Amino acid sequence: SNFITVNTDAQALRKTAVSTVIQIGGDITKGLGAGANPQVGRESALEDREAIKAELDGADMVFIAAGMGGGTGTGAAPIIAEVAKELGILTVAVVTKPFSFEGKKRMVFAEQGIDELSKHVDSLITIPNEKLLKVLGRGITLLDAFAKANDVLRNAVQGIAELITRPGLINVDFADVRTVMSEMGHAMMGSGVATGEDRAEEAAE
Repeated sequence: SNFITVNTDAQALRKTAVSTVIQIGGDITKGLGAGANPQVGRESALEDREAIKAELDGADMVFIAAGMGGGTGTGAAPIIAEVAKELGILTVAVVTKPFSFEGKKRMVFAEQGIDELSKHVDSLITIPNEKLLKVLGRGITLLDAFAKANDVLRNAVQGIAELITRPGLINVDFADVRTVMSEMGHAMMGSGVATGEDRAEEAAE
């Protein structure tokens, strides 16, 4: 599996451990990020649509992982999905919705971005960060809250990918996953922890 990091922010791309990076919107943003404006994110992805297409071409399945509510994730993710679908790739998006402390404007942008993204993917899994807070407790630090949200997002992608790549009790191949996930629509991802006799039920709640 290949990992590709796509960003408008040149500084963020320099910090990534991923070997394949695509800086989008160099002419529009001058490498300074999308300034929390989804329209700038969208235009940036359109500016470098061919570079995105070249990297995705030949893939069987693409996971698009993004935080919704900001500029690049919200604006660029639907364009990346559109390109992947044009190439006939099974496309699954796993995205986070903002914490409430990030503000109403960010949540509105996130909802709009998710709505747009849903038009171009086979499956869309949303992770509501606010629900995570209930599990983590209000005493958690800001950095830890965002780190935990990233963990849940990563685990969602890893879980689906490992269904195909790792032998298990019931072996699932790519054809099975394609059948289930193509045109699956919208799903939600949650995380729950509980102990005691009714732990499974409590964790699910």
